[in-house]
Amino acid sequence: MPAGGFSVASSGTEFEAKITPIVIISCIMAATGGLMFGYDVGVSGGVTSMPAFLKKFFPVVYRKTTTEHLDSNYCKYDNQGLQLFTSSLYLAGLTATFFASYTTRRLGRRLTMLIAGIFFIIGTIFNAAAHNLAMLIIGRILLGCGVGFANQAVPVFLSEIAPTRIRGGLNILFQLNVTIGILFANLVNYGTAKIEGGWGWRLSLGLAGIPACLLTLGALLVVDTPNSLIERGHLEEGKAVLRKIRGTDNIEPEFNELVEASRIAKEVKHPFRNLLRRRNRPQLIIAVALQIFQQFTGINAIMFYAPVLFNTLGFGGDASLYSAVITGAVNVLSTIVSIYSVDKVGRRMLLLEAGVQMFLSQVVIAIVLGLKLSDNSENLGKGWAVLVVVMVCTFVSSFAWSWGPLGWLIPSETFPLETRSAGQSITVCVNLLFTFVIAQAFLSMLCHFKFGIFLFFSGWVLIMSFFVLFLLPETKNIPIEEMTERVWKQHWLWKRFMDDDDEKNSEKKTNGAY
Repeated sequence: MPAGGFSVASSGTEFEAKITPIVIISCIMAATGGLMFGYDVGVSGGVTSMPAFLKKFFPVVYRKTTTEHLDSNYCKYDNQGLQLFTSSLYLAGLTATFFASYTTRRLGRRLTMLIAGIFFIIGTIFNAAAHNLAMLIIGRILLGCGVGFANQAVPVFLSEIAPTRIRGGLNILFQLNVTIGILFANLVNYGTAKIEGGWGWRLSLGLAGIPACLLTLGALLVVDTPNSLIERGHLEEGKAVLRKIRGTDNIEPEFNELVEASRIAKEVKHPFRNLLRRRNRPQLIIAVALQIFQQFTGINAIMFYAPVLFNTLGFGGDASLYSAVITGAVNVLSTIVSIYSVDKVGRRMLLLEAGVQMFLSQVVIAIVLGLKLSDNSENLGKGWAVLVVVMVCTFVSSFAWSWGPLGWLIPSETFPLETRSAGQSITVCVNLLFTFVIAQAFLSMLCHFKFGIFLFFSGWVLIMSFFVLFLLPETKNIPIEEMTERVWKQHWLWKRFMDDDDEKNSEKKTNGAY
């Protein structure tokens, strides 16, 4: 998951730690950052399918959707301005990530979450009060800055404050909250679309203020992580917080390991340069590939634009929002499946099983739409429409227990300590960059590819499944410090990058010389 600074992974030794109330409260408060992100992802698709919203900000699209046979079903929503409304958030998030990496290290995780909360609140005010497109886009950009800061600080806060034995589950808590945020947004849109007078979209955008205020309040109430305090030189305060969150006085072993990890992390003067060293390339290649593949499953295309997509397929306005709520609920439930199965079944098995499920469901959707939905037909037919929703749910469920959480989890556990901060920054940047690309291009692609858009994404699912099969090693239950010996040096391809002890020695000298 996105990170800044350093964190201590589970070593072979299990430190004494109770699951204290302060840890539970801190994690719930921090995870509202995921709720905010999910709400922003889910709300945009709903409001862009509301006639009153389109009439005010995108009159061209409004005319296309209300005039019969004016344009192909697939091209009704093809508008760069409309796509920019959705995608500007991710471009802003991408830019903010670079600043967030610095603040997470220098100011701490808690303050970075507070900055994110403030950006979210201001952005929500701009959006809910928008009178023109400029105000709307500025609001989305401010929300994007909040996303950049929250996605950087929250997951690393969660992983640092949680006891080792529940760290994996708590990391996925962030992803679970993202899916709950999407579902909440879909439910809100379903309700506000029924409001007479055409101001429902303002309420949809304004309700983002709830998770925004929760995150801001949470950031004011929680303590910073011991890792962050030690990293910034506050050793005694770090020790006191560690004692408080672990609920025991026997904290010396963990405290000493944190101090040592901080010392090692400070010795690395050029983490980004270190990432390009030969022995760090496998982790970098896998982290970048996972982010690109995560977006090219087509999931965000479905999540951003679910109501618009179902409208395009001939569902009525009400039915399309209703279908989006169903897919949102499936998303939440399937992410819970991941929390329980990821450390039992393993990462590779979940990804490979999901690959088969996603591939088949997308091919079925493409065949149904190709045969049954012509460019100007108004209705898919009830039976076929139900089949499309079922297939979309099948696709969403398999994504939510595989590529959704694991696209973040695997990079967070494969980078060695000295490059973890830099590696996570690149992971977040690549993810947001490709999220922006898909958000900006999807409606135009839908217009040009028509039902073939699902074949396009299913082709990518096939490619990524082969990547997992041959190039992704299993990292289940392996301490991070032992990854090199037990994972990379045992892999048929990546072991070739690990046999450079001479380079290791020269790196130590080089790092010492800087």
